[in-house]
Amino acid sequence: MQAMRNLFRAPWSSDVRLDGQTAVITGANSGIGKETAIDLAKRGARVILACRDMEKAQAAVTEIIESSGSDSVLCMKLDLSDSKSIREFAEAINKNEQKLNLLINNAGVMVCPYGKTADGFEMQIGVNHFGHFLLTYLLLDLIKRSAPARIINVSSMAHSWGSINLEDINSEKSYNKNKAYAQSKLANVLFTRSLAKRLEGTGVTTYSLHPGVVRTDLWRHLSAPERFFINLAKPFTKDSTQGAQTTIYCAVEPSLEKESGGYYSDCAPANTSAAGKDELAEKLWELSCKMLSLTWE
Repeated sequence: MQAMRNLFRAPWSSDVRLDGQTAVITGANSGIGKETAIDLAKRGARVILACRDMEKAQAAVTEIIESSGSDSVLCMKLDLSDSKSIREFAEAINKNEQKLNLLINNAGVMVCPYGKTADGFEMQIGVNHFGHFLLTYLLLDLIKRSAPARIINVSSMAHSWGSINLEDINSEKSYNKNKAYAQSKLANVLFTRSLAKRLEGTGVTTYSLHPGVVRTDLWRHLSAPERFFINLAKPFTKDSTQGAQTTIYCAVEPSLEKESGGYYSDCAPANTSAAGKDELAEKLWELSCKMLSLTWE
């Protein structure tokens, strides 16, 4: 029902300015990350693209500067599949940036063949969840000092088909690329809920979202039959600009200032699956801290 209501809602737009604010967007060299960067730069924010491929990132910076008319855009190296890279990136941000008002955890891998990160995590849970969990942890003091600030986790409606396998989080016993993807996207929703509780009263709020079914590079690992069905559904899919709108909404919409921990779709509150609401969030939090050797109360 929520989806039907959202379909007939007028497109969201806002003229909120972000002058003097700093935003970090992971995976912002293409797709919805790049469109988000263009929008935030137009609003006056200093935008830092956190990307693995520096050549593509540099090309994106040039494009974003041209599209937005702002030259306050730069890129920095971040490989979310390697905790060493995440720590180096966070150290550089903490040292060189006075503030961080927006952290947009946008990067992701989708339905890829089985692989492991540098730290031995299954690639999808490793990049989509553990990488962003660690990044957020390392930047949190700076974010708190910059309050009011927001942390935005780009999830997916695929979370509703997911479950968290606490006994085999890295899919070592059996691997199904679709299930592993859904698990990682459910982890984004659960992380957002747990984080919101821990940030109460700090002036830092957090949101997760479904961008829509967006035509992006993430589709490259789809099988031929999956691609066939996606092509049939193309009239109902979004381009990257449309797909970025809910991320931008969560980043700037004034009415969300007092909201935290929620899940959004089509620039409006949406329902998560039952699994997105229970004590599983705390268990995943504890497991994440253990896997990453963090003490995060």
